[in-house]
Amino acid sequence: MAVTHDGFRDVPASPRPGSADPNDGASRAGRGLSITEAAEFLGVPGPTLRSWERRYGMPTTPRSPGGHRRYRKVELVQLGLMRDEIVLGRRAADAARWVRGLLDEQNPGAARVHALLAASNRRAPDAVRSVLELAHAEIGLATTLDEVVMPAMRQIGAWWEVGDCDIDQESLTTAAVRAWLAKVATLAPAPATSDRLVLLATGPEDFHTLGLEALAAQLAQQRLGSRLLGARTSLHTLLAATAATPRAVVVLVSHLPSQRRSAVASIKAVADSGVPTFYAGNAFLFPASRKGVPGGYLGESIGKAAHLIAASGPHG
Repeated sequence: MAVTHDGFRDVPASPRPGSADPNDGASRAGRGLSITEAAEFLGVPGPTLRSWERRYGMPTTPRSPGGHRRYRKVELVQLGLMRDEIVLGRRAADAARWVRGLLDEQNPGAARVHALLAASNRRAPDAVRSVLELAHAEIGLATTLDEVVMPAMRQIGAWWEVGDCDIDQESLTTAAVRAWLAKVATLAPAPATSDRLVLLATGPEDFHTLGLEALAAQLAQQRLGSRLLGARTSLHTLLAATAATPRAVVVLVSHLPSQRRSAVASIKAVADSGVPTFYAGNAFLFPASRKGVPGGYLGESIGKAAHLIAASGPHG
Protein backbone atom coordinates (compact mmCIF):
# COMPACT_ATOMS: atom_id res chain seq x y z
CA MET A 1 0.00 0.00 0.00
CA ALA A 2 1.34 3.40 -0.90
CA VAL A 3 1.30 6.16 1.65
CA THR A 4 0.87 9.86 1.17
CA HIS A 5 2.67 12.23 3.48
CA ASP A 6 2.01 15.72 4.70
CA GLY A 7 3.99 16.71 7.78
CA PHE A 8 2.70 14.67 10.67
CA ARG A 9 -0.14 13.46 8.48
CA ASP A 10 0.43 10.12 6.76
CA VAL A 11 -2.62 8.78 4.97
CA PRO A 12 -2.78 5.35 3.33
CA ALA A 13 -4.14 5.63 -0.19
CA SER A 14 -5.27 2.62 -2.22
CA PRO A 15 -7.85 2.01 -4.93
CA ARG A 16 -10.90 0.14 -3.78
CA PRO A 17 -10.87 -3.60 -4.61
CA GLY A 18 -12.71 -4.19 -7.87
CA SER A 19 -12.77 -0.47 -8.65
CA ALA A 20 -12.71 1.00 -12.12
CA ASP A 21 -9.22 1.21 -13.56
CA PRO A 22 -8.19 4.74 -14.58
CA ASN A 23 -5.48 3.17 -16.75
CA ASP A 24 -7.85 1.34 -19.09
CA GLY A 25 -7.56 1.99 -22.81
CA ALA A 26 -10.38 4.53 -22.94
CA SER A 27 -8.90 6.56 -20.11
CA ARG A 28 -5.45 6.56 -21.69
CA ALA A 29 -7.01 7.82 -24.90
CA GLY A 30 -8.32 10.81 -23.00
CA ARG A 31 -11.96 9.82 -22.61
CA GLY A 32 -11.72 9.63 -18.82
CA LEU A 33 -14.03 7.78 -16.47
CA SER A 34 -17.76 8.24 -16.32
CA ILE A 35 -19.21 9.42 -13.04
CA THR A 36 -20.31 5.85 -12.27
CA GLU A 37 -16.79 4.56 -12.91
CA ALA A 38 -15.20 7.39 -10.92
CA ALA A 39 -17.56 6.77 -8.00
CA GLU A 40 -16.64 3.07 -8.01
CA PHE A 41 -12.93 3.81 -8.24
CA LEU A 42 -12.92 6.41 -5.45
CA GLY A 43 -15.46 4.72 -3.21
CA VAL A 44 -17.52 7.92 -3.19
CA PRO A 45 -21.20 7.93 -4.29
CA GLY A 46 -21.95 9.67 -7.59
CA PRO A 47 -24.37 12.18 -6.01
CA THR A 48 -21.61 13.18 -3.59
CA LEU A 49 -19.22 13.83 -6.49
CA ARG A 50 -21.86 16.01 -8.14
CA SER A 51 -22.40 17.86 -4.87
CA TRP A 52 -18.67 18.54 -4.41
CA GLU A 53 -18.44 20.01 -7.89
CA ARG A 54 -21.62 22.08 -7.53
CA ARG A 55 -20.88 23.44 -4.05
CA TYR A 56 -17.10 23.69 -3.97
CA GLY A 57 -15.93 23.56 -7.59
CA MET A 58 -13.96 20.42 -6.76
CA PRO A 59 -13.18 19.57 -9.46
CA THR A 60 -14.47 21.28 -12.57
CA THR A 61 -14.81 18.24 -14.79
CA PRO A 62 -14.72 18.25 -18.58
CA ARG A 63 -17.80 17.04 -20.41
CA SER A 64 -18.21 14.57 -23.26
CA PRO A 65 -19.84 15.77 -26.50
CA GLY A 66 -23.10 14.51 -25.02
CA GLY A 67 -22.66 16.64 -21.89
CA HIS A 68 -21.62 13.82 -19.51
CA ARG A 69 -18.91 14.31 -16.89
CA ARG A 70 -15.56 12.69 -17.63
CA TYR A 71 -13.00 12.22 -14.86
CA ARG A 72 -9.38 12.17 -15.98
CA LYS A 73 -6.45 11.40 -13.72
CA VAL A 74 -6.04 15.03 -12.68
CA GLU A 75 -9.63 15.15 -11.42
CA LEU A 76 -9.31 11.76 -9.74
CA VAL A 77 -6.22 12.97 -7.86
CA GLN A 78 -8.10 16.04 -6.60
CA LEU A 79 -11.12 14.00 -5.56
CA GLY A 80 -9.01 11.34 -3.88
CA LEU A 81 -7.26 13.96 -1.79
CA MET A 82 -10.58 15.56 -0.87
CA ARG A 83 -12.06 12.17 0.06
CA ASP A 84 -9.11 11.45 2.35
CA GLU A 85 -9.45 14.80 4.12
CA ILE A 86 -13.14 14.20 4.76
CA VAL A 87 -12.41 10.68 6.06
CA LEU A 88 -10.01 12.29 8.52
CA GLY A 89 -12.79 14.53 9.80
CA ARG A 90 -12.59 17.77 7.84
CA ARG A 91 -15.80 19.40 6.68
CA ALA A 92 -16.24 19.20 2.90
CA ALA A 93 -15.76 22.94 2.44
CA ASP A 94 -12.54 22.88 4.48
CA ALA A 95 -11.32 19.79 2.62
CA ALA A 96 -11.86 21.50 -0.73
CA ARG A 97 -10.00 24.59 0.48
CA TRP A 98 -7.11 22.44 1.72
CA VAL A 99 -6.79 20.55 -1.58
CA ARG A 100 -6.84 23.78 -3.60
CA GLY A 101 -4.06 25.12 -1.38
CA LEU A 102 -1.99 21.97 -1.82
CA LEU A 103 -2.27 22.09 -5.62
CA ASP A 104 -2.11 25.88 -5.98
CA GLU A 105 0.38 26.73 -8.73
CA GLN A 106 0.91 30.15 -7.12
CA ASN A 107 2.15 28.58 -3.89
CA PRO A 108 5.76 29.71 -3.27
CA GLY A 109 6.85 26.08 -2.93
CA ALA A 110 5.09 24.89 -6.09
CA ALA A 111 8.11 25.16 -8.40
CA ARG A 112 10.26 23.13 -6.01
CA VAL A 113 7.50 20.54 -5.57
CA HIS A 114 7.30 20.22 -9.35
CA ALA A 115 11.07 19.79 -9.55
CA LEU A 116 11.01 17.02 -6.95
CA LEU A 117 8.10 15.31 -8.72
CA ALA A 118 9.92 15.54 -12.05
CA ALA A 119 12.97 13.90 -10.49
CA SER A 120 10.71 11.21 -9.07
CA ASN A 121 9.20 10.59 -12.51
CA ARG A 122 12.70 10.13 -13.91
CA ARG A 123 13.40 7.67 -11.07
CA ALA A 124 16.48 9.73 -10.28
CA PRO A 125 17.19 9.64 -6.51
CA ASP A 126 20.27 11.83 -6.89
CA ALA A 127 18.09 14.48 -8.56
CA VAL A 128 15.53 14.21 -5.75
CA ARG A 129 18.25 14.87 -3.21
CA SER A 130 19.66 17.74 -5.32
CA VAL A 131 16.26 19.46 -5.33
CA LEU A 132 16.13 19.17 -1.56
CA GLU A 133 19.70 20.38 -1.08
CA LEU A 134 19.00 23.49 -3.16
CA ALA A 135 15.72 24.18 -1.36
CA HIS A 136 17.45 23.76 2.00
CA ALA A 137 20.10 26.29 1.00
CA GLU A 138 17.60 28.81 -0.39
CA ILE A 139 14.61 28.67 1.96
CA GLY A 140 15.85 26.80 5.04
CA LEU A 141 15.11 23.37 6.40
CA ALA A 142 11.77 23.99 8.11
CA THR A 143 10.21 25.56 5.00
CA THR A 144 11.67 22.82 2.80
CA LEU A 145 10.07 20.16 4.99
CA ASP A 146 6.68 21.84 5.26
CA GLU A 147 6.32 23.29 1.76
CA VAL A 148 8.31 20.94 -0.46
CA VAL A 149 8.98 17.49 0.98
CA MET A 150 5.62 16.64 2.47
CA PRO A 151 3.36 18.17 -0.22
CA ALA A 152 5.39 16.38 -2.89
CA MET A 153 5.11 13.04 -1.09
CA ARG A 154 1.41 13.62 -0.67
CA GLN A 155 1.02 14.06 -4.43
CA ILE A 156 3.12 10.99 -5.20
CA GLY A 157 0.77 8.95 -3.03
CA ALA A 158 -2.19 10.37 -4.94
CA TRP A 159 -0.49 9.58 -8.24
CA TRP A 160 0.01 5.99 -7.13
CA GLU A 161 -3.70 5.63 -6.47
CA VAL A 162 -4.67 6.68 -10.00
CA GLY A 163 -1.86 4.74 -11.66
CA ASP A 164 0.43 7.64 -12.56
CA CYS A 165 3.31 6.00 -10.67
CA ASP A 166 3.97 2.50 -9.40
CA ILE A 167 5.01 1.29 -5.97
CA ASP A 168 8.66 1.13 -7.05
CA GLN A 169 8.67 4.85 -7.89
CA GLU A 170 6.95 5.72 -4.61
CA SER A 171 9.43 3.58 -2.67
CA LEU A 172 12.46 4.95 -4.53
CA THR A 173 11.38 8.54 -3.87
CA THR A 174 10.66 7.88 -0.21
CA ALA A 175 14.06 6.22 0.18
CA ALA A 176 15.79 9.21 -1.44
CA VAL A 177 13.99 11.62 0.90
CA ARG A 178 14.87 9.47 3.91
CA ALA A 179 18.53 9.37 2.91
CA TRP A 180 18.58 13.15 2.59
CA LEU A 181 16.92 13.61 5.98
CA ALA A 182 19.46 11.27 7.58
CA LYS A 183 22.30 13.27 6.02
CA VAL A 184 20.86 16.55 7.31
CA ALA A 185 20.59 15.13 10.82
CA THR A 186 24.09 13.64 10.70
CA LEU A 187 25.74 16.87 9.52
CA ALA A 188 23.90 19.08 12.01
CA PRO A 189 25.81 20.69 14.90
CA ALA A 190 26.27 18.60 18.02
CA PRO A 191 23.38 18.81 20.50
CA ALA A 192 23.60 21.69 22.94
CA THR A 193 23.14 19.28 25.84
CA SER A 194 24.06 15.61 25.97
CA ASP A 195 21.49 14.46 28.51
CA ARG A 196 18.26 15.85 27.03
CA LEU A 197 16.84 13.54 24.38
CA VAL A 198 13.62 13.72 22.39
CA LEU A 199 12.12 10.25 21.99
CA LEU A 200 10.12 9.99 18.76
CA ALA A 201 7.39 7.35 18.77
CA THR A 202 4.35 6.25 16.84
CA GLY A 203 1.18 4.86 18.30
CA PRO A 204 1.16 1.08 18.86
CA GLU A 205 -0.83 0.55 15.65
CA ASP A 206 0.89 3.14 13.44
CA PHE A 207 3.33 2.12 10.72
CA HIS A 208 4.53 5.39 9.18
CA THR A 209 7.52 7.37 10.40
CA LEU A 210 8.53 9.81 7.63
CA GLY A 211 7.09 12.79 9.49
CA LEU A 212 9.06 11.82 12.60
CA GLU A 213 12.23 11.42 10.53
CA ALA A 214 11.69 14.93 9.20
CA LEU A 215 11.16 16.21 12.74
CA ALA A 216 14.40 14.51 13.83
CA ALA A 217 16.29 16.41 11.12
CA GLN A 218 14.74 19.72 12.18
CA LEU A 219 15.47 19.05 15.86
CA ALA A 220 19.08 18.29 14.97
CA GLN A 221 19.33 21.66 13.23
CA GLN A 222 18.15 23.23 16.48
CA ARG A 223 20.80 21.28 18.40
CA LEU A 224 18.37 18.91 20.07
CA GLY A 225 19.22 15.22 20.12
CA SER A 226 16.52 12.68 19.29
CA ARG A 227 15.99 8.95 19.00
CA LEU A 228 13.42 7.34 16.72
CA LEU A 229 11.76 4.39 18.46
CA GLY A 230 10.33 3.04 15.21
CA ALA A 231 6.95 2.13 13.81
CA ARG A 232 4.27 0.57 16.00
CA THR A 233 5.96 1.68 19.22
CA SER A 234 4.57 -0.52 21.95
CA LEU A 235 3.76 0.93 25.35
CA HIS A 236 6.38 -1.36 26.90
CA THR A 237 9.07 -0.05 24.52
CA LEU A 238 8.05 3.54 25.11
CA LEU A 239 8.09 3.28 28.91
CA ALA A 240 11.40 1.40 28.87
CA ALA A 241 12.96 4.13 26.71
CA THR A 242 11.70 6.92 28.94
CA ALA A 243 12.90 5.13 32.07
CA ALA A 244 16.36 4.81 30.54
CA THR A 245 16.48 8.51 29.58
CA PRO A 246 16.38 10.70 32.71
CA ARG A 247 15.62 14.00 30.88
CA ALA A 248 13.54 12.61 28.05
CA VAL A 249 10.91 14.48 26.08
CA VAL A 250 8.42 12.26 24.23
CA VAL A 251 6.72 12.97 20.90
CA LEU A 252 4.06 10.49 19.81
CA VAL A 253 2.37 10.57 16.40
CA SER A 254 -0.77 8.66 15.45
CA HIS A 255 -2.36 8.85 12.04
CA LEU A 256 -5.80 7.30 11.73
CA PRO A 257 -8.67 8.07 14.10
CA SER A 258 -9.30 4.33 14.42
CA GLN A 259 -5.85 4.00 16.02
CA ARG A 260 -6.37 6.85 18.46
CA ARG A 261 -7.36 4.86 21.57
CA SER A 262 -4.11 2.91 21.91
CA ALA A 263 -2.09 6.04 21.11
CA VAL A 264 -3.87 8.02 23.82
CA ALA A 265 -3.21 5.21 26.31
CA SER A 266 0.52 5.51 25.54
CA ILE A 267 0.46 9.30 25.86
CA LYS A 268 -1.32 9.12 29.21
CA ALA A 269 1.07 6.50 30.56
CA VAL A 270 4.09 8.62 29.66
CA ALA A 271 2.56 11.84 30.95
CA ASP A 272 1.60 10.12 34.22
CA SER A 273 5.26 9.21 34.71
CA GLY A 274 6.12 12.91 34.69
CA VAL A 275 7.86 12.96 31.31
CA PRO A 276 7.14 16.03 29.11
CA THR A 277 4.91 14.75 26.33
CA PHE A 278 3.82 16.07 22.92
CA TYR A 279 1.61 14.51 20.28
CA ALA A 280 0.51 15.05 16.67
CA GLY A 281 -1.05 13.31 13.68
CA ASN A 282 -4.39 12.80 12.02
CA ALA A 283 -5.85 11.11 15.08
CA PHE A 284 -5.63 14.50 16.84
CA LEU A 285 -6.40 16.81 13.93
CA PHE A 286 -9.51 18.34 15.47
CA PRO A 287 -10.08 19.89 18.92
CA ALA A 288 -12.64 17.29 19.97
CA SER A 289 -10.08 14.52 19.36
CA ARG A 290 -7.65 16.23 21.74
CA LYS A 291 -10.06 16.59 24.64
CA GLY A 292 -8.65 14.97 27.74
CA VAL A 293 -5.31 14.12 26.09
CA PRO A 294 -2.42 15.26 28.30
CA GLY A 295 0.64 16.99 26.94
CA GLY A 296 1.08 19.49 24.14
CA TYR A 297 -0.41 19.26 20.66
CA LEU A 298 2.20 20.02 17.99
CA GLY A 299 -0.06 20.89 15.05
CA GLU A 300 0.62 20.01 11.42
CA SER A 301 3.84 21.96 10.74
CA ILE A 302 7.15 20.24 11.37
CA GLY A 303 9.00 23.55 11.70
CA LYS A 304 6.58 24.90 14.29
CA ALA A 305 6.56 21.57 16.15
CA ALA A 306 10.33 21.65 16.56
CA HIS A 307 10.18 25.17 17.95
CA LEU A 308 7.48 24.16 20.46
CA ILE A 309 9.61 21.26 21.66
CA ALA A 310 12.73 23.41 21.91
CA ALA A 311 10.83 26.10 23.81
CA SER A 312 9.54 23.58 26.36
CA GLY A 313 12.90 23.61 28.15
CA PRO A 314 14.56 20.70 29.88
CA HIS A 315 11.63 20.01 32.17
CA GLY A 316 8.75 20.58 29.68
